Amino acid sequence: MSDSFGAKSTLAVGSNEYQIHRIKDVEGLEGAETLPYSLKVLLENLVRTEDGENITADHIKAIADWDENADPSVEIQYTPARVIMQDFTGVPCIVDLATMREAMAELGGDATKINPLAPAELVIDHSVIIDVFGTADAFEKNVEIEYERNEERYQFLRWGQTAFEDFKVVPPGTGIVHQVNIEHLARTVMTREVDGAMVAYPDTCVGTDSHTTMVNGLGVLGWGVGGIEAEAAMLGQPVSMLIPRVVGFKLSGEIPAGATATDVVLTITEMLREHGVVGKFVEFYGEGVGAVPLANRATIGNMSPEFGSTAAMFPIDEVTLDYLRLTGRSDDQVALVEAYAKEQGMWHDPSAEARYSEYLELDLSTVVPSIAGPKRPQDRISLTDAKAAFRKALPDYVGDAGATPASAMSSEVDAASAMSFPASDAPATDGHTTAEGHEMERPVHGNGEAGAGRPSSPVSITLADGTETELDHGHVAIASITSCTNTSNPSVMMAAAMLAKNAVEKGLQVKPWVKTSMAPGSQVVTGYYDKTGMWPYLEKLGYHLVGYGCTTCIGNSGPLPEEVSEAVNEHDLSVVSVLSGNRNFEGRINPDVKMNYLASPPLVVAYALAGTMDFDFESEPLGQDAEGKDVFLKDIWPAADEVEKVIAEAITTEMFTEDYADVFEGDERWKSLETPEGDTFEWDAESTYVRKPTFFEGMQADPEPVQDISGARVLALLGDSVTTDHISPAGAIKADSPAGKYLQEHGVERKDFNSYGSRRGNHEVMVRGTFGNIRLKNLLLDDVSGGFTRNFLDGGEQTTIFEASEAYQEAGVPLVVLAGAEYGTGSSRDWAAKGTRMLGVKAVIAQSFERIHRSNLIGMGVLPLQFPEGETAESLGLDGTETFDIEGITAFNDGETPKTLKVTARKDGGEGITFDAVVRIDTPGEMSYFRNDGILQYVLRSLAA
Repeated sequence: MSDSFGAKSTLAVGSNEYQIHRIKDVEGLEGAETLPYSLKVLLENLVRTEDGENITADHIKAIADWDENADPSVEIQYTPARVIMQDFTGVPCIVDLATMREAMAELGGDATKINPLAPAELVIDHSVIIDVFGTADAFEKNVEIEYERNEERYQFLRWGQTAFEDFKVVPPGTGIVHQVNIEHLARTVMTREVDGAMVAYPDTCVGTDSHTTMVNGLGVLGWGVGGIEAEAAMLGQPVSMLIPRVVGFKLSGEIPAGATATDVVLTITEMLREHGVVGKFVEFYGEGVGAVPLANRATIGNMSPEFGSTAAMFPIDEVTLDYLRLTGRSDDQVALVEAYAKEQGMWHDPSAEARYSEYLELDLSTVVPSIAGPKRPQDRISLTDAKAAFRKALPDYVGDAGATPASAMSSEVDAASAMSFPASDAPATDGHTTAEGHEMERPVHGNGEAGAGRPSSPVSITLADGTETELDHGHVAIASITSCTNTSNPSVMMAAAMLAKNAVEKGLQVKPWVKTSMAPGSQVVTGYYDKTGMWPYLEKLGYHLVGYGCTTCIGNSGPLPEEVSEAVNEHDLSVVSVLSGNRNFEGRINPDVKMNYLASPPLVVAYALAGTMDFDFESEPLGQDAEGKDVFLKDIWPAADEVEKVIAEAITTEMFTEDYADVFEGDERWKSLETPEGDTFEWDAESTYVRKPTFFEGMQADPEPVQDISGARVLALLGDSVTTDHISPAGAIKADSPAGKYLQEHGVERKDFNSYGSRRGNHEVMVRGTFGNIRLKNLLLDDVSGGFTRNFLDGGEQTTIFEASEAYQEAGVPLVVLAGAEYGTGSSRDWAAKGTRMLGVKAVIAQSFERIHRSNLIGMGVLPLQFPEGETAESLGLDGTETFDIEGITAFNDGETPKTLKVTARKDGGEGITFDAVVRIDTPGEMSYFRNDGILQYVLRSLAA
């Protein structure tokens, strides 16, 4: 390695000595002093990995002398210290690595070269489904079902743990990957022996889950990448990137009573999505940073994908050290983190403001209780406006079967002032009638008549326990405490438990049609619930432990009770989910649920008590106490200081050290799994979970030249904000879908379909599910949702996207996808790109791309193009019936990267529409991947050579 700036030095910490690569007070790197924290981390990375070829002194100077006002233009090669994965995206990574070992041997290379060169850790957290809920044995039963469904996948991962070096697996039932990361796996400062010296350097990571950014709260620079890019990083390939713009986000003030960390992140998400931060770093600074607890920092960092930034960083300070101590990190490690951060100028000094490209500020005291929905995380709604917003949105979700009076479609609701808890008694609601048993209360609505202004007439149903009740539009069918964002945060988790306690003591009950669930982010949550005696109150309201995993937020909400599901589908009811998650995209949560809202854990419980979104917490009571007095939300909302007091007394370091003492060992179920052996994997031809993919079949030592695209047809014409969930769903597999038919043809019963996410090791299932989301709107068709298109080889007849793809590929016809703005938002889902490639799509032309999906498309050899600035498919007169020619791609073979390519779309009558599409291959590294037909092919050829 080179050392152009003489940066190599030593750092003594107690009795230990470490080799470091200085960036502070180094001649030639004076500009580092005022760099944002995140760019200091990148600078050190380049200084340490300088090799004179891929990373040069000029690259290092480009960061040190960063022009905060310039647009990104300088490409750098960044080498993350480690890779972290979850099982949905991690299984296909290990499948690819196993396949690459065989391909390496076929190219005459050493198969064992395909091995992680940096620590790689996988946490199994995405597979548990809430089949059982509301019972004391829900957790045990769900885990048992999980193992039955996923035995093949888990055996495969156990093989990987033995076959690959520096690869570890955290077994099921432990926790959510991002919480396990911040509580145990993250180092903040890494150490590794190199040439006999112990080197210390910043902990950095890439992850196969977009919410890897949660670790940003711990001062660790990390973000989500597609699985294919993560595999390349595991194999020692640097991440090619442009030095980004950095948005400085100043925090001041304190969160007011009644507002939570969830409300803060929903506010920040709204602000940053509106500002525009795609492809940028966001960094929090100012006097207010020191007052933000680590759990809140992690919650904010977690939502980085929702506002679109690459990372959302908090610097290292005393709060960081306190959290490391609390979670059981060693004294030596904490001392190293403090000494290293101070030595490198990475310690937070609120009085020294760094240079930033753009600036925003939030006074935390202005944050109000909020939710977001019904289909995007950035669509924040003040809780006081929630009822009106629901009614305004409802017409978009009610079909002809739901005769809905105009009064329910108006925003007619009392304009209440912002909520604050505790507050003075709310005005009584006159004339409300309370039904017997669990029936929903019908309080006064705006015009003073009981029940006026509600949606259409409710449907009577009889539940399994004999309870007779009614179901209506807007009823909360799922109220789930779930996901990495909030179940890592003791302040909101304890607030939910204390609210449940207060509700039970007031005699309140959850409405009987609500599916309730509690899926903590780690076993530590169970520890502090046990210690404080909160579980009985949560369970009284149906919030039994269902699993330690993502559950509802990833689409693993499990089926609704049969009688509820039947009523919803028979009467086309638009029911609602409320979850403490980060994603509420259409079709993601549950196939029966059309409207999805994000909320803090205590608000999730509150909505379970209310039973409907058509509810105003300020003016309507949740029920009555034993004396018949109305109980409002403000009456059961726990005071923030009481919550913090309980947390301070309940959470101990011993909880973390005990829970993580044998984190990689697993229970008896895990240990008893039969584990295959050998350097290469023996594929089971009958497996419906793990199959050898076709990506490397016929691959030669040298890539074929890339070609222009001629005579391409449009597979899908899509609008704005198409998510990776739309492109590659993670949830339920419908029986009549191409994927469902495939599974049935291979002897899999409907009850054993599992989910798309769990089937990602089987390319045959995944390609059939691509563009298969039940809420996808392909504008080639009128008023049709789901994975359908028109086959123009068959007169434009409607068929499934998979069947059309098969016909086009058989006829040798290439395909393109046309899309609107923010194409590929959401999860870092490599199958959204892999499936696109396997369907025969050669190019995607969109108004704009989200960062991860654009990168993934290139990594699979699919060309990302953008319409000219200000133009759309519609403004250009394109309706998707045209054939497309894309010229100029062959110039890539000569090392050129033209800024635009000529696209000609021809109507059936011969009329041509020509425009210059912007090439979104942004770096030379990305061009190398594209010319090699994909990033893994590039890596494989490089290693074989």
